[in-house]
Amino acid sequence: MAIFRPFKAFRPLPQYAQEVAAKPYDVLNSNEAKEEVKGHPLSFLHVGKPEIDLDPNINHYDPQVYEKGKENLMKLINDGILKEDEAPFFYVYAQTMDGRTQYGLVGCASVDDYWNDVIKKHEKTRKDKEDDRSNHVRITNSHSGPIFLTYRDNDEINKIVTQITNEAPEINLVALDGIRHQCWVIRDKDKIEKIRNTLANVPNFYVADGHHRSAAAGIVGRERQKANPNHKGDEEYNFFLTVLFPASHLYIMDYNRVIKDLNGLTKEEFFEKLEKHFTITESNSRFKPAKKGEIGMYIDGKWFQLNINANLLRNPDPVESLDVAILQKYVNDEILGIDDPRTSKRIDFVGGIRGLEELERRVNSGEMKLAFAMYPTSVNELMKIADAGKIMPPKSTWFEPKLRDGLFVHFLD
Repeated sequence: MAIFRPFKAFRPLPQYAQEVAAKPYDVLNSNEAKEEVKGHPLSFLHVGKPEIDLDPNINHYDPQVYEKGKENLMKLINDGILKEDEAPFFYVYAQTMDGRTQYGLVGCASVDDYWNDVIKKHEKTRKDKEDDRSNHVRITNSHSGPIFLTYRDNDEINKIVTQITNEAPEINLVALDGIRHQCWVIRDKDKIEKIRNTLANVPNFYVADGHHRSAAAGIVGRERQKANPNHKGDEEYNFFLTVLFPASHLYIMDYNRVIKDLNGLTKEEFFEKLEKHFTITESNSRFKPAKKGEIGMYIDGKWFQLNINANLLRNPDPVESLDVAILQKYVNDEILGIDDPRTSKRIDFVGGIRGLEELERRVNSGEMKLAFAMYPTSVNELMKIADAGKIMPPKSTWFEPKLRDGLFVHFLD
């Protein structure tokens, strides 16, 4: 069963929260982050992407980068911007986007649960990204960006969260992108124990977003366990910062694809090959898939609707029946010769938050030849795949809204 425990968070004082809260490190590249922090010295991007405060020619994986992140984090604490809570608490973190709110519990999950697959994963991680986040955790001695976990809804937890959120939040801010972020502190000891005991009966948590962060937490936590001759199991390094959302609250957006070329085929040859597994219909306007089994395709200034042949959707394998897996296998690989989308330079991925206009822009500019608009993978599909011990194709899910860094910091000792 899953372990979820309270912790003494370092949090921004309410008057500084708006300035501190920042987008996750992996949403912006270094140049974008540098622009984002202009005039914002308290932005947590100075901790999450500290290369922005160094010579632009520095290797982003240089030890100096992580040392700068540690320096920036300690400055926020020493200047009184972040303050440690007086006791271990749970927290509620709510995000509202387009009139829709999701409520998550903030606490610490177990490193051992990560390694024992009580916390289930659905993506492969890349070693370079694992190393990057592991170094960040090691040198800053902290988890400063929460990992996005989910679980199957529990009525008792939902009741407690509803009670807490009927009160005024301690932090209530609207970011520049229009997304509202609110935080409550659960100080009541009875509620804290009720949450711990209830979640102790939940068989599994699932990594929704943050596979590299959770891998880093697992790697560094295990290192600390082995290095401590007096290791007991209750030390802070055995746990990592998470926000735990019930599955019904999650919103997964489409994760779309753009392709550089037709692999030497003419457009007519390409369409002929497509017809083996798809029904193709030209659309009079932008085509955004409305259900599983539909794919939008944009090429030469026109949109087309692709309907996946029903026999492919009936595949009992939870991975093989995914729309993104079918596209990868029968189009990207079989027709276009893109066998590994993780490494191929001929494919790129566009989060649904950017809209179909971004797909058109990438193609119309001549940078890409065609684009595919996907129907979002569901939370249920994600859980079924993780339960089966299988891995999703890369870039299968795009969660919105993104958790903000800097609202909670967990130190490893």
